Amino acid sequence: MGTEAKSDSKAPPPRAAVLIVILSIVGIVALSLWYLVQRPPLLIQGEADATRIDIAARVDGRVAELPVQRAQNVSAGQVLVTIDNPELLTRLKEADAARSVAQADLKRIEVGTRAEVIASRRAALEAAQANAHLAAQTYDRTKQLTTRDFASVQKLDEATATLDMARRSQQQAKLSLEEAIAGYTAEERGVAKASVAKAEAAIATLQAQVAEMVVKAPANAQVYRRSAEVGEFVSPGVPLLSLVDLSDVWLRFDLREDLLKGLKVGDRFDVTVPALGDKPIPVAVRYIATRGEYAGWRATRATGDFDLRTFEVRAYPVDPMPGLRPGMSVYANWKRQN
Repeated sequence: MGTEAKSDSKAPPPRAAVLIVILSIVGIVALSLWYLVQRPPLLIQGEADATRIDIAARVDGRVAELPVQRAQNVSAGQVLVTIDNPELLTRLKEADAARSVAQADLKRIEVGTRAEVIASRRAALEAAQANAHLAAQTYDRTKQLTTRDFASVQKLDEATATLDMARRSQQQAKLSLEEAIAGYTAEERGVAKASVAKAEAAIATLQAQVAEMVVKAPANAQVYRRSAEVGEFVSPGVPLLSLVDLSDVWLRFDLREDLLKGLKVGDRFDVTVPALGDKPIPVAVRYIATRGEYAGWRATRATGDFDLRTFEVRAYPVDPMPGLRPGMSVYANWKRQN
């Protein structure tokens, strides 16, 4: 009996158990091989960005007031910077005075010659006529005396010259009276009007520059950066501060062109933002454009290398995402989309 029991304990295991073990081993090997041949998921990183508005000075001067702080929300039309420029204000006053002079001169020309001036020139004409009449009488007497040898030829010459000068003076006085009666010419009126227009244009230019001394927000935004401080001298074109429009925030990814296969505007995929708790956020592609040729170069062949260019992809959240701010890191599992 003992011998039979010992021989039974050494009996071979059932075939079913052996088959199960073999199948398990084959399954594990196959699954391992499948994982080995699969491409690992590609995790791409992007960055949140938004519309930025750089506010620059258009006039020179010193910063008098800077009532906004960084991260402060501002509304359209709100004062951001006040620039002090006394010289510009003085030039505006000078231009205003020059306009007053030009307007007064135009009014004088439009009114015409004063009656007193006409009367004065008429009197001058009458005096010139009297002098010419007297010179003519003197000439006649001198000529008669010279004919009788009672006066020298020199006296006759002097009388002749005096008569000629008197007649010229009479003609000049007559023309002066006619000019006064006729008034100013159309050309003179045109010059006076042009002077007024020029003065008004100068004032308009200076007023526009004075208005630029108060810099206002062009739209509802948030102060992103302050580049100037109170008391600092600024010149035209120098940045004063930067605004960011938080209502227009997008996610920017810089991808090589070999990763853009099948991607088009309107496609959607999920991203995660660590700053917002890494929860999936659906986004939609709205913009795909190439970047500079210097970016994203990658050799694709050992010989005759090709240049793979980098494209900028902008994706916008499908639903509003409060708290999403420019500069936040964004991640996406790119294999899920391709």
